[in-house]
Amino acid sequence: MVSVGEELLAARRVVVKVGSSSVSGENASQIPTLVSSLARLHAAGAEVILVSSGAIATGVPFLRLEERPEDLATQQAAAAVGQNILVNRYQRALGSHEIIAGQVLLTAHDMENPTHRGNARRAIERLLQLGILPIINENDTVATHEIRFGDNDRLAALVARLVEADRLVLLSDVDALYTAPPTMVGATRIAHVPYGDALEGIEIGEAQSGWGTGGAATKVEAARLAADAGVAVLLTETRLLAPCLKELTTGRVLMPCPHNCRKVD
Repeated sequence: MVSVGEELLAARRVVVKVGSSSVSGENASQIPTLVSSLARLHAAGAEVILVSSGAIATGVPFLRLEERPEDLATQQAAAAVGQNILVNRYQRALGSHEIIAGQVLLTAHDMENPTHRGNARRAIERLLQLGILPIINENDTVATHEIRFGDNDRLAALVARLVEADRLVLLSDVDALYTAPPTMVGATRIAHVPYGDALEGIEIGEAQSGWGTGGAATKVEAARLAADAGVAVLLTETRLLAPCLKELTTGRVLMPCPHNCRKVD
């Protein structure tokens, strides 16, 4: 039986999404380890796209603020500062693997407008052809509440559909999908979600970190969005991606259809 890690290493094109809480604050130290996993996928022949949250969370300390701002203007200012710092941190880590990053900032309007969407796809495709690793984030500096994706899980799923990826990896600070918020007594891990499963009776929680806007609910919706286009989805904790690729066993996945149809089984 082929393992999750083996499937990832054999993939043609992989979109990896990482949440704010995994790459900002004290967890910014996880970036080199995350990048090493991306580099391993790259070395195995996969075209890798990283969708990274964290611009606002990264920028907040540099604005001498103690918590995420609530007003849009200050969020935009934090994003303007944080995006620059975040991408530089990624590039420093990627440099040791001789990989160059390319920054791509998108808004919801870009994905809804056919012309903008086509331009985004061509740009990403060309970056991949040139051996560049695209790092995609929502353009928080110009996006407004009315036109935002709401979370980067949805953005990652839309990007996976846009570039016809065959794998989407959703990374966060939780290692799997559970029957209830994992801090609740009796919550159990769900090893596999078949395509079309309504997850009835499952209590899905929201983000708890105070920085991200997602949580299990947005990841489930993103997985469904990607699966509808035939993209297999893996959900795991950021620090477990490396063991997943080494041990070839970690993670929770929506497996692809064995008959190469555009759904998951």
